[in-house]
Amino acid sequence: MPITFRCDPALIDILPRPVPAKQALPDWLRAMPPKAFSELHGRDIRTVKQCPPFVDVMAHGFMVLLPCDVRVEGGRFSWDWDLPPLAVEAHPRAPLSFHVAAQLAGAPFHAGQASALKFNSFWTIELEPGWSLFATHPVNRDDLPFRLLTGLVDADRFSDAGINFPAMWTAPDFSGVLPRGTPIAQCFAVPRAAPTLVFEAFTPERTARYDALVGEVLATPGIYRKRFRAKRGGSGQ
Repeated sequence: MPITFRCDPALIDILPRPVPAKQALPDWLRAMPPKAFSELHGRDIRTVKQCPPFVDVMAHGFMVLLPCDVRVEGGRFSWDWDLPPLAVEAHPRAPLSFHVAAQLAGAPFHAGQASALKFNSFWTIELEPGWSLFATHPVNRDDLPFRLLTGLVDADRFSDAGINFPAMWTAPDFSGVLPRGTPIAQCFAVPRAAPTLVFEAFTPERTARYDALVGEVLATPGIYRKRFRAKRGGSGQ
């Protein structure tokens, strides 16, 4: 399914473009050993690097990227980003803005913080009719010093303005730079039609298939990857 990104003409050659999530996998995952010694088992066992569902969800959809370096010192955020004149008067020029604390009153993730971040969007996103955009924190990325709030936008209809991404800053002692290109939101298209839930008891045939598959999974490493995992692709133009 095509996903169309648009931006102000003055920014088309300046902004980092959203990328397939598989192109933004973190260095720690690449460096993780495929096996590690387990004292409980008394031998090497496979790490999550060899767990296809763990890796595949991190590589699913696309990433929206931070458009410029953001420096954080003593809880203050700053940037040096000199943008050219823009065609859209109401367009943001700062990579960040904020939500005041009152907007989060009663939310358990607020934890008494004074405000929440808002990553401003410089791209509009258009989906095919009947599809919505699911935006969440980059999956399994607790190494990032913020936690994006998950949201769902009907981006087949709302496609003429940018989608901003609110987040809680989770590293009060962080001092340094969030570099340009840091993944800030992982997004993927989801159908808006409600699913039909069907419930059934195992038939004898299903019971036999269950027992057979579980036996194979326990006896032979990599069964899911070799026999059931679908090939994945992704491209951008």
